[in-house]
Amino acid sequence: MNVGLLQKSLIDGEVALILSETNRLYFTEFSASDGYLIVSKFGAKFITDSRYIEAAENEVKECTVELQKGGAEFYAQLIKTVDEFGGKNILFEASRLTVSDEMKFKEKLGAYTCDFSSKLDNLISSFREIKTDVEVEKMKVAQGIAEKALLDTMPLIKPGVMERDIAAELDYRMRKLGAPCVSFETIVVAGENSSKPHGVPGENRIKNGDFVTIDFGAVYEGYHSDTTRTFAVGSISDEQKRVYETVLRAQKAGVENLRPGISARDADKVCRDIISEAGFGEFFGHSTGHGVGVEIHELPNLSPRADTEIQLAIGNVVTVEPGIYLPGKFGVRIEDMLLITADGAQNFCNLPKELITL
Repeated sequence: MNVGLLQKSLIDGEVALILSETNRLYFTEFSASDGYLIVSKFGAKFITDSRYIEAAENEVKECTVELQKGGAEFYAQLIKTVDEFGGKNILFEASRLTVSDEMKFKEKLGAYTCDFSSKLDNLISSFREIKTDVEVEKMKVAQGIAEKALLDTMPLIKPGVMERDIAAELDYRMRKLGAPCVSFETIVVAGENSSKPHGVPGENRIKNGDFVTIDFGAVYEGYHSDTTRTFAVGSISDEQKRVYETVLRAQKAGVENLRPGISARDADKVCRDIISEAGFGEFFGHSTGHGVGVEIHELPNLSPRADTEIQLAIGNVVTVEPGIYLPGKFGVRIEDMLLITADGAQNFCNLPKELITL
């Protein structure tokens, strides 16, 4: 678990209050829709309600576990724990709080200094950007589940089949192979719909001559995978082939240039320049990639808008997913998920990228 990372970063008198479900999962490896985690330099306590208490007592390590009290007693229980840890300054996940939450905590915790700055958010982000070997293995399992599900689903991609039926089948197969849930709403878009980067699968039926873009991922023990492939159905046009080959060249170049020390902007630029030089720059509107972990979108972002000082580091897991989208016609996206290593990057994805015609 990662509680120790946070404890080492806190000073005497600081207590971190982790309220968000995602960060509780990251630190405890335990999934619960309710509860909170209190961490100080000298201890950590996970407090959750009766629905999860038995499982938490058996599964949560590096923390003591306590049954959560309800109503007004919540704050009394929180204060008691903060005092046990010698807390004077309480750090909050500012980006995860509502305005009303902040006001309530200020009212109830007036005896302490409440830090609603980005300090804790930034600290947690710095931990989450660098994956441990345990996290990497979970993401590899998630990727394997997703790939096997796609391969099993591919024979169903044919003329006359609706987008939403392919999406439903793929989701079912990921779950059947061991994913408790999927990484996000699976995208299956065909023909003109494939020009929408985040199109929603609907009743549109696949036709001969269509591109079918599938963006999908599985979750395993809280960690996500993320992959996109575009397939051709039947005979396609020369324009479609040219667009596909352009995206493929850009994606391969993006993967080959990943390494520690490359800036997030330059990692994006590698792909963007190839697409722009081919005359399709205005049709590639999104970022080249993003981090992946306990959330499907994490830092760092491979983007032309990334801070200039952001560089990729060993342990980052990022996607490379350039695309070209011609409105009213078709779109193509190819995406892999990769681990930054000392000598480049390790690709989690084993699916072929050359154009497959179904």
